[in-house]
Amino acid sequence: MATVNKKAAKKSAAKKSVAKKSAGVAATYRRVALALPHAVEDSHMGAADFRIEIAGKRRIFATLAYESKGLGTLMLDAEQQAMFLADASEYFSAVPGGWGRMGATLVRLDAPESVLAGGLETAHRHTLAKMQAVHAKTKAKM
Repeated sequence: MATVNKKAAKKSAAKKSVAKKSAGVAATYRRVALALPHAVEDSHMGAADFRIEIAGKRRIFATLAYESKGLGTLMLDAEQQAMFLADASEYFSAVPGGWGRMGATLVRLDAPESVLAGGLETAHRHTLAKMQAVHAKTKAKM
């Protein structure tokens, strides 16, 4: 019985260590994301996300849905994702499933700040362009 308790205690301590490390590296991701124009933090399905907010409209460009695994998510298009995977596969991977096929990309939170910034800036620009395209289309209908 004591052996089981020791194993459980070790496992719990290891999880706390990973969570603590993840929180530290997530802080850099969060700081860089929130420094981008019109960026706000919110949450979606219990995970922190980062959105562009303009004229009352909001759209997600990045999340911390996989923070417990030491990963952030970037909302890119498939072409941008392919470039990041080709240039720095040690830091980037596609989100599993359909979201990944559409460009959703995972980035390691322990990547250098310049790598995180590049990914977040690209996701921000991509999302902003989509918002502006929708706005232009709506305006043209009026």
